[in-house]
Amino acid sequence: MASHHSPLLDRLAIGLSGLCLLHCTAGFLLLTLFTLSGEWLDHRVHAIGLLLAMPLAAIALWRGWRRHGRAAIGLMGVAGLLIMGLSLLIEHGETLEILLSMAGVTLLAVAHWQNLRALRRA
Repeated sequence: MASHHSPLLDRLAIGLSGLCLLHCTAGFLLLTLFTLSGEWLDHRVHAIGLLLAMPLAAIALWRGWRRHGRAAIGLMGVAGLLIMGLSLLIEHGETLEILLSMAGVTLLAVAHWQNLRALRRA
């Protein structure tokens, strides 16, 4: 049975990653410039973002893998999610926490981008 894959999930995931990067960058700048942040910079935002990213990535990357067979793309996505999760263990606003968050979402976005490219070739 052929699986149907909608590029919408990968595109949505890439957009969500972009919003996360914007959030992290803005948060880093605000924390650096003002040392005070509003609630939108609260650590809970990262947990919510991860909870949104996990099922979206699982569905999009799984469907892609079933069609193109490139497991490395899914593993890259899992690594991105794990790095994002690791950042939750570090105090909010710490440089390492911000860098890990940004690295995780970037890696996840690249995985979704690679998934889209592989699906176009499949």
